[in-house]
Amino acid sequence: MTVSSSSYYALVPAAGSGARMGGAGPKQYLPLAGRPLIYHALAALCGVARVTRVFVVLAPDDAEWNRHDWSALGPKLTPLFCGGATRAESVRNGLRATATQVQAQDWMLVHDAARPCLAPWQVDALIDAVGTIADDNAGGILAVPVADTLKRADAQNHISATVAREALWQAQTPQMFRHASLRRALESHANLGAVTDEAGAMEAQGFHPRLVAADATNLKVTYPLDLLLAGWILQHRGD
Repeated sequence: MTVSSSSYYALVPAAGSGARMGGAGPKQYLPLAGRPLIYHALAALCGVARVTRVFVVLAPDDAEWNRHDWSALGPKLTPLFCGGATRAESVRNGLRATATQVQAQDWMLVHDAARPCLAPWQVDALIDAVGTIADDNAGGILAVPVADTLKRADAQNHISATVAREALWQAQTPQMFRHASLRRALESHANLGAVTDEAGAMEAQGFHPRLVAADATNLKVTYPLDLLLAGWILQHRGD
């Protein structure tokens, strides 16, 4: 396998409801800086020259997607209406749906729809660190070293222990793995509902993905305050 034989594709699972945001509709369509929240992540991925195509995995009954204008993102963007009940199911279904469009050794960059502040340079850093190693099948993820002191709670929410933060990282996305390897990991996992990220599925197969340093601006919008923070980051990124 050579580096030149592998292409790069992005896959964005976006079939969830985002219940923790408390909104009336799916989180990925909440307004952010004049666009749907998901638009910003898709724009960043479409803007990376080395990414051939950006697949967005939507719920089969998604009626909101076609109410928005995505034309500014160009021809790379491809919706797939095959999402599942969980993130892992959506990723697995997306890998199944793209199996005839990509090669087994091609890299898939799986990114959260709710990380709108992804910057193209972060994607390039991940590709440079992982995708340029010809014989690397372990893949890698964007992540940040844990800076805060961590506490483990007991059943009554009292501190039961202080957890050493040395060598601990907070996982982000994109998470980048070869199409065949990631699909095999998800297809063989006994309980997809327990898979919280792609790296975990790969780890269960014995792989040790590389950690590629990103920064805290690549935050995940989970609660209403996060939406305000994301808006501020997008507004001031060029400052």
